[in-house]
Amino acid sequence: MTAPSRDTLETFENPCPGRDYEIETVCPEFTSLCPKTGQPDFGTLTITYVPDGKCFELKSLKIYLQQYRNHGAFYERVTNEILDDLVAVTEPKWMVLHAAFTPRGGIRTNVKAEYRKA
Repeated sequence: MTAPSRDTLETFENPCPGRDYEIETVCPEFTSLCPKTGQPDFGTLTITYVPDGKCFELKSLKIYLQQYRNHGAFYERVTNEILDDLVAVTEPKWMVLHAAFTPRGGIRTNVKAEYRKA
């Protein structure tokens, strides 16, 4: 199993660099694998950010996220890895990733990771 790579993420120049504004992207079909059981985990990722110079391109985001379908990692690791990769390619002013995973065994888990430029 190869680890997901941020190399598939593409960006474009912020079309309104003189204004702070939020972009919210919702990905309701995220899947990854539980590293203990090998069973699929399903969730909705909500990415909210204030761009600086760059924004991420949506088709490349879709391709990037699809790499997690065969990747085993706990919810906490997946959420933080995705945030780290998105921050690395876009260098935003602020970004938060909220990962809401569907219930398994009667337990629902949400993980929220945040980045703020110093």
